[in-house]
Amino acid sequence: MGKLDNRTAIVTGSGRGIGRAIALKFAAEGASVVVNDLDPGPAKETVEEIVAAGGKAVASIGSVTEEGFADRFVATAVDTFGGLDIIVNNAGFTWDNVIQKMTDEQWDTILDLHLKAPFQILRAAQPYIKANPTDYHRKVVNISSNAGVVGNAGQSNYAAAKAGIIGLTKTLAREWGRYRVNVNAVAYGLINTRLTEASADGNATIDVEGREIKVGVNPQLLAAAERSIPLGRAGRPDEAAGAVFALCLPETDYVSGQCLVCDGGSR
Repeated sequence: MGKLDNRTAIVTGSGRGIGRAIALKFAAEGASVVVNDLDPGPAKETVEEIVAAGGKAVASIGSVTEEGFADRFVATAVDTFGGLDIIVNNAGFTWDNVIQKMTDEQWDTILDLHLKAPFQILRAAQPYIKANPTDYHRKVVNISSNAGVVGNAGQSNYAAAKAGIIGLTKTLAREWGRYRVNVNAVAYGLINTRLTEASADGNATIDVEGREIKVGVNPQLLAAAERSIPLGRAGRPDEAAGAVFALCLPETDYVSGQCLVCDGGSR
């Protein structure tokens, strides 16, 4: 018996990294999962891995910021698996600059991705949640960051979005408590993913809808950051997923409106 048997989860950005680890963990514990990624390949690979292990999953390809995506994403869960019980707003990337060099495009892109898209997905889910009450608690986990808790130089757009998602979380916890829905956030510190493992001294980039976004962390800054973490290292995607999983268990049914910091003890 899995701890998430008979639950249906939707997880944005779950073709790679932390999102993928969340989707695999949910599926291993019995949930049916709608996997999302901007690119078809990673999403299909995650779905295939889940299905090969005996789980249930389907892909919903596309950008979370595209018009109509939120309704389509929610409908995929309801139409394919007959319900919607867990929502994880995880998709994202960073596009950094100091404020005097940051363009409106950089600002709008990151706010749309990390704050507006989760808002739209939650808004799209509300009619179904209201119309289909349950005798168990549904769960929402919005992914934030230490940048949204304490700020981070060069990330005014990202920090503002991640602070905003905490505000959205706390507000939805008050609005949706009557529907027996727990709404929480997880704020990550340094987690090893493709966005952090590349060196900022190199030419590593990711392609996001035609934009070449530089990724990576200065090696000296990365080493200093790891030394400052009480546990002495960056986190792994599966450990990051564990924090989300904990907030989706019945054992946390009386936890709502909170932001769980997952950073190895840095804050």
